[in-house]
Amino acid sequence: MLRPNGPVARCWVKILVCMKQVPQKDAPLKLNEGGTWIREDVSYEVNEPDAYALEEALRQKEKHGGEVVVITAGPARAQQVLREALAKGADRAIHLEDDRFVGLDAFNVARAFAAAIKEDAFDLIFTGLQSDDYGYAQTGVLLAELMGWPHATIIMQIEKKDSGIRVKRELEAGFFQFVEMPLPAVLTIQSGINKLRYATLIGIKQAKNKPMRKVSWDDVSGAVGENLQKVEKLYVPQKTKKTEYLEGSPAEVAKKLVDKLRNEVRVL
Repeated sequence: MLRPNGPVARCWVKILVCMKQVPQKDAPLKLNEGGTWIREDVSYEVNEPDAYALEEALRQKEKHGGEVVVITAGPARAQQVLREALAKGADRAIHLEDDRFVGLDAFNVARAFAAAIKEDAFDLIFTGLQSDDYGYAQTGVLLAELMGWPHATIIMQIEKKDSGIRVKRELEAGFFQFVEMPLPAVLTIQSGINKLRYATLIGIKQAKNKPMRKVSWDDVSGAVGENLQKVEKLYVPQKTKKTEYLEGSPAEVAKKLVDKLRNEVRVL
């Protein structure tokens, strides 16, 4: 069962890292027939912000011991994200496997994750700051709200304290904020917080024998509702180049330019 809220004056033992498989940054965009999302026949990779979340979880485990668990939702191909995490040092994985998870909004992904881990007692949940495809930056904070846990975003540093943790948050204009939090808690990790590691050959071999729990759509469908956000239409911008010469005296050219900037380009 979930651990109740409140200070936890001990070393954490379980960190859950939420990860996602996204289209590769340099993959050519191919839209499906409805133009609502990307076709399946593109190359995929680990969402880079989630890779930083995993790295920070592994470093916390190396400092304080415990267990790192990774979770993702998506079709069978998304298992590659979990295998890479296991090869880097995660202890076990949870895969919500079904094509229908791809179309869920952030709220329903958080609902599905909460339902899938309701029997686990995690001390910390890490997510990347945002995903490279949707970029909503919502799943982590929504998951915290659903579970009734405190959360903090854009985390640059985590320090263990007797009463919980002390985190460093990145704010705007070069400012930072230090916050003390009780456990359990949810943190969204800033990209660049650390240097990412590579999977070793022995890690890749060991990953094949690490446990991976499969969660079906039916297992969590009771917690999932209607999407509150949806993509209506995607399109690939057309590359066009147009040069227009304005003729006349300097005053006339200036007047024409201002008119075009105000009425055509609409930047004034």
